[in-house]
Amino acid sequence: MYLYSLTLQRATGIVSAINGNFSGGKAQEIVVARGKVLDLLRPDENGKIQTVLSVEIFGAIRSLAQFRLTGAQKDYIVVGSDSGRIVILEYNKERNVFDKIHQETFGKSGCRRIVPGQYLAVDPKGRAVMIGACEKQKLVYVLNRDTVARLTISSPLEAHKSHTICYSVCGVDCGFDNPIFAAIELDYSEADQDSTGQAASEAQKNLTFYELDLGLNHVSRKWSEQVDNGANMLVTVPGGGDGPSGILVCAENFVIYKNQGHPDVRAVIPRRADLPAERGVLIVSAATHKQKSMFFFLLQTEYGDIFKVTLDHENDKVKELKIKYFDTIPVTSSMCVLKSGFLFAASEFGNHALYQFQAIGEEEDVEASSATLMETEEGFQPVFFQPRGLKNLVRIDQVESLMPIMDMKVANLFDEETPQIFSLCGRGPRSSLRILRPGLAISEMAVSQLPGVPSAVWTVKRNLSDEFDAYIVVSFNNATLVLSIGETVEEVSDSGFLDTTPSLAVSLIGDDSLMQIHPNGIRHIREDGRINEWRTPGKRTIVKVGSNRLQVVIALSGGELIYFEVDMTGQLMEVEKHEMSGDVACLDIAPVPEGRQRSRFLAVGSYDNTIRVLSLDPDDCMQILSVQSVSAPPESLLFLEVQASIGGEDGADHPASLFLNAGLQTGVLFRTVVDMVTGQLSDSRSRFLGLRAPKLFSINVRGRRAMLCLSSRPWLGYIHQGHFLLTPLSYETLEYAASFSSDQYTSKIHSKKVCAST
Repeated sequence: MYLYSLTLQRATGIVSAINGNFSGGKAQEIVVARGKVLDLLRPDENGKIQTVLSVEIFGAIRSLAQFRLTGAQKDYIVVGSDSGRIVILEYNKERNVFDKIHQETFGKSGCRRIVPGQYLAVDPKGRAVMIGACEKQKLVYVLNRDTVARLTISSPLEAHKSHTICYSVCGVDCGFDNPIFAAIELDYSEADQDSTGQAASEAQKNLTFYELDLGLNHVSRKWSEQVDNGANMLVTVPGGGDGPSGILVCAENFVIYKNQGHPDVRAVIPRRADLPAERGVLIVSAATHKQKSMFFFLLQTEYGDIFKVTLDHENDKVKELKIKYFDTIPVTSSMCVLKSGFLFAASEFGNHALYQFQAIGEEEDVEASSATLMETEEGFQPVFFQPRGLKNLVRIDQVESLMPIMDMKVANLFDEETPQIFSLCGRGPRSSLRILRPGLAISEMAVSQLPGVPSAVWTVKRNLSDEFDAYIVVSFNNATLVLSIGETVEEVSDSGFLDTTPSLAVSLIGDDSLMQIHPNGIRHIREDGRINEWRTPGKRTIVKVGSNRLQVVIALSGGELIYFEVDMTGQLMEVEKHEMSGDVACLDIAPVPEGRQRSRFLAVGSYDNTIRVLSLDPDDCMQILSVQSVSAPPESLLFLEVQASIGGEDGADHPASLFLNAGLQTGVLFRTVVDMVTGQLSDSRSRFLGLRAPKLFSINVRGRRAMLCLSSRPWLGYIHQGHFLLTPLSYETLEYAASFSSDQYTSKIHSKKVCAST
């Protein structure tokens, strides 16, 4: 028997996070490990976190580190996992993938205590990497370049020590001298032989420096010294001309600066005033910010308090170590300080957050501890502080996380098509009850009451070059309501639209004219206020409309098609007529290709279960190019030109492909590829969306054309990481929709919002 598992939602908790320049540009990115998923995140100019790439690595990621070869323009990623291998990845911007540069096997698979993978340390100059196990084994790999500047990796050099537990590993910044790695270790060989437990109680942690001799290609234990038994974390101190070198040892209640041949410099970690005296304070997360003229460290305790640590040094001599209270945020598993002024906090529990620096904690009145002021004859005096609201940081974005889920139930309490998942998440004051539905989340920006039941809604600009929409037009059964968009949204009567009749379509036509199509004709509103009217012949009425920026096709009752084009003067001119064999169910015109005067393709859906593609070229206007049979009468048609990016936000693009989408009356979305030259249809696919016939609308998502399908629930078809996805929206049933762009929302949203009537 084999068990089949399907992931409803990828892991949201973050095990480890690193930051660097992985794409080679100026922007800094963040790489996060979510168990078996590796994500590349990038904050945009507005401080919103965008996921550039997300890949399954089919293993458990235990550690991450980044390094850069001397003189290189981008960072590489080192991954420690349960695979028994060291893997070096490079982000390929053109293909939007992680390329595997090296994959070297050194041990068995699985999270084993003596198989390396739990700890990673990189030489700050990018010359070597150490990968360590919880116990005994440490391996060092030398990194270099070959003759064509490709990254090379050496055979592993052993730095093992039996009966030794490792607590933390880091690289020591010693400039271009031989690389040195530091480790907190505890030798339990005597405790293992002593059944009384006395040796175990007297076991002592040591700080050990391992030196990689690049000339001899050998790793040796250079220096070892006893360290506080509460030591749990090491932080690299900049060196090689940027600082004094050495390391910070984070121990229970203390931060200690240590270096070979340098006296210890110790400062007490400030305590919360209400913390019991017997409770210690441990550092659980650290980040370093380094500039040419200065550097400082941010250390976070297990209570969420962040402290700024600075070193007062002269050359290689550290004279003072200062610890100052900075801010309090939820406890993190990793912190990343970006050069763009952001702090990414991967929370241990609850949502992750992106903060922006408002200040760097240089106020004099903040509680602080230092190595010289707090040491007395009786020992170190504690420093107390009171946590406060954020002062130096401001949260500007967050990434949803369900971690940890304490309990979960599946029930259909809202009588929807699919049951909901109710989960209890988080811990302490950040606990939450979350309702999970399949679909993309929707942020509702505003809701307005209308004087009646609307049948359709459109948004329209005054000019093609305008960034924001000027009007919202709402159609009712016997009237049209025109709302002007400004600082407020208010009804207007001088827009040129006919408000005594329902509207079938409203759009920008040409570069600067507006068009309103109603059952009895077409109203063309020029930029200078002139209005041209086209009336339907006899008692016939317009029943269906298809249009783009330069072309309009209307279907009259009885099945007659009339084709209009915008001429060089901006006038809407009648070009051709065509009689169909029966009433038209729906129609659509493909968008005008870049640099062209017109689109060639018109799609017409008929009640005889067929879709026809007609030509709009002057040479063969209204000639049938292809016919496609479908399983039910089509309700809605939409041409969608998809241009999939393969390099994220900045990557290259595939050539555009044209798809014809049809919403059938049985609730099925029919999708087929249109040949850009001949108009032939191929590679047809179907998908059931709901119990109602899908209505299709063209919208913009992150600057690209996308498709909104409104059935018994809304669906969004869009490009994500180079692939076209069709995903349900977690929202109520909608009847009609239109893209909406307003300066009121530019600081809050990036893609155009959807305005819909129900």
